[in-house]
Amino acid sequence: MKRFSTILFYLRNQKGNILIYVVFILLSILFSLLSLAMLAPFLQLLFGKDAPVRELPEASFSSAYVIACLKYYLTLLIDTYGKAYALAAICITVIVSVLMKNLFLYLSFRIMIPLRNRVMTTFRDDMYNKILKLPIGFFTEQRKGDIMSRMSNDMNEIEWSIMSTLEGLIRDPLNILIILFTLVFLSPTLSLFLLVLLPATGFIIGRISRKLKKQSNQAQEQQGLILSILDETISGLRVVKAFNAEKLLNNRFLNTSHRLHTLRVKMAFRRDLASPLSEFMGVLVLSCILWIGGKMVLGNEATGIASGLTAEAFITYIVFFTQIINPAKSLSTAFYNAQRGSAAIARVEEILKAPVVVEEAPNPKTLTSFNNRIEFKNVSFKYEDVTILDNINLSIEKGKTIALVGSSGAGKSTLADLVPRFHDVSSGELLIDGVNIKDYSLKSLRDQIGIVTQEPILFNDTIASNIALSNPDASLTDIENAATIANAHNFISQKEEGYETNIGDRGSKLSGGERQRLTIARAVLKNPPILILDEATSSLDTESERLVQDAINKMMANRTSIVIAHRLSTIRHADEIIVLQRGQIVERGTHDQLIALEGFYHKLVKMQEVK
Repeated sequence: MKRFSTILFYLRNQKGNILIYVVFILLSILFSLLSLAMLAPFLQLLFGKDAPVRELPEASFSSAYVIACLKYYLTLLIDTYGKAYALAAICITVIVSVLMKNLFLYLSFRIMIPLRNRVMTTFRDDMYNKILKLPIGFFTEQRKGDIMSRMSNDMNEIEWSIMSTLEGLIRDPLNILIILFTLVFLSPTLSLFLLVLLPATGFIIGRISRKLKKQSNQAQEQQGLILSILDETISGLRVVKAFNAEKLLNNRFLNTSHRLHTLRVKMAFRRDLASPLSEFMGVLVLSCILWIGGKMVLGNEATGIASGLTAEAFITYIVFFTQIINPAKSLSTAFYNAQRGSAAIARVEEILKAPVVVEEAPNPKTLTSFNNRIEFKNVSFKYEDVTILDNINLSIEKGKTIALVGSSGAGKSTLADLVPRFHDVSSGELLIDGVNIKDYSLKSLRDQIGIVTQEPILFNDTIASNIALSNPDASLTDIENAATIANAHNFISQKEEGYETNIGDRGSKLSGGERQRLTIARAVLKNPPILILDEATSSLDTESERLVQDAINKMMANRTSIVIAHRLSTIRHADEIIVLQRGQIVERGTHDQLIALEGFYHKLVKMQEVK
């Protein structure tokens, strides 16, 4: 039940609808019982099997009194209008009862279906919203395919395994409880045997379903692995074909697919066992009740039970008990499905409950403009006990260009990522205009920063929408101006649909140089005072690189720029070059100053010149 607290959380605002649903279900059950209760005693009386009852019995809280009252009024109806009229009245009563039962059952569906879909929609919305809020570091430890599987397969599992049976999880227990109450009312003694036998059958069913949750969790993991393999295959298909790795990838996919097949077959065997097993157990209990009750009615003294159960009450008792079997079958199936769904909920909760380590301040300040400097004061950053940056002290004045260089893994990208708070410092302070960036709202902080990454990151949308990512209301003129500065307007204009051209998944319809120029145009349109450039021209051809580098130099004028440099020739004119090695600043200065030192930077320059 603890696992379903998440579902209950999303149902907290639906109390009114749930109450209406319960009322409709109760009315449906009561009308169903009414139609059944009319048959056995009335038909016996109608066809002369029982003596007429012409005196109203003395009131008492018992099934015998209720049946005697019904017989009294039926006898009155027969004496007044005749047996044919009474039979017609019984038929009409049964028809109306069944009609009302199904009417209220339909109305309950009209309440439950929108409620169920509203819960799943909110669930998915919250899942996606949480993914947007989680820090970038969270996803470095996760397979992208597994995240997608949780968003798709696990959500579908929850919808079909739990939400689709939610009405059954409410309706069937109510149905069983009301019938059990009626059975106890009809014969408390006989119901004692029933209350012993039913929990025993429930225990047997529960034991069989215990492994279903574990198997379901394993199946969801395999589905996530399949998506990961598929994503890696499509993304790296050129490499796969170039290295003749088709067989290797195919074997990896087939092994995972076969493991998923085996798990699903085992799960289906257990799930499909629920309905026939519960039906068999129900018939077994029915046979026991039939034998015990029959003994009581026949007055067999060998049982040692003093029976006050009448034949009519016993027949009604058996008819009512048969109505438990179908709800019990449905409930056991719903229980099996819920066991499967609980594993999916656990996987989704891992994301929903993942800590958002980059949190907004309770009453954040708004960074409306960047005026003075960015300061790193004794900044260190650790990730899972691994020190990435160690005691960084750095001041970046407004309008200056700072270049970060160093070998791979030196901490260049991590240092730049701290400024827009993709990560938070582990110790020390990062200040903008003398205020700790943790005190600013994330939106206002990131509004002041533009980023161009080494790998172009684009979305399956139009060219105009990709350029206007930070400002969806930008005019076409502004978009064209930004594209012109980024040397992208000419190739965009040659497209059949111009700026409304869809660029495909990750910009797959464009060349590498075209994709990078769009990301530069996106940064130009945002026009932020702080720029973070991760070797923004590395994907361009020689001609485009020169033109775009000129555009970037113009854009960088009078702006604060942090450049992550891979090709050192592009940062010769930086105001200061920061050389990082193993998370520490080992050298700093201008290009000429560092060359004169003949240290680590000088070594890097010479290595690239040799290349």
